[in-house]
Amino acid sequence: MTDRITPIDRLSQVEQVQPVRRRDAGSRFGAMLQREIQSSSTETFSVAFSKHARARAEERGIEVTPTLMDQLADSVERASAKGATNILAFDATRAFIINIPHGRVITTMSQEEMQENIFTNIDGAVLLK
Repeated sequence: MTDRITPIDRLSQVEQVQPVRRRDAGSRFGAMLQREIQSSSTETFSVAFSKHARARAEERGIEVTPTLMDQLADSVERASAKGATNILAFDATRAFIINIPHGRVITTMSQEEMQENIFTNIDGAVLLK
């Protein structure tokens, strides 16, 4: 019965394979993750006025200044962090409806118009700083 078993010395030697180093894979993943975190944390939000909104701003005497654009961009950034898609960004004298995914001001209103309007189709409001 022992003569049927193949002796071990007749088996061919198995080729040695280099093991995958998990540390290398982890460090590559970690580097990619860090790059993604840095790029998302330095993401800047920009805002543009639609043709309609720019015309309304001119009609209503709302001056579009670099300071206002910074305030609107800040509002978009804060609202985006909360998951809003359409917001009302306002202060005591003016209001702006902004579509967050497109970074676009849809319309503007002056203080007089805000008193008589109902704001619909928004899911957030941000006080301009």
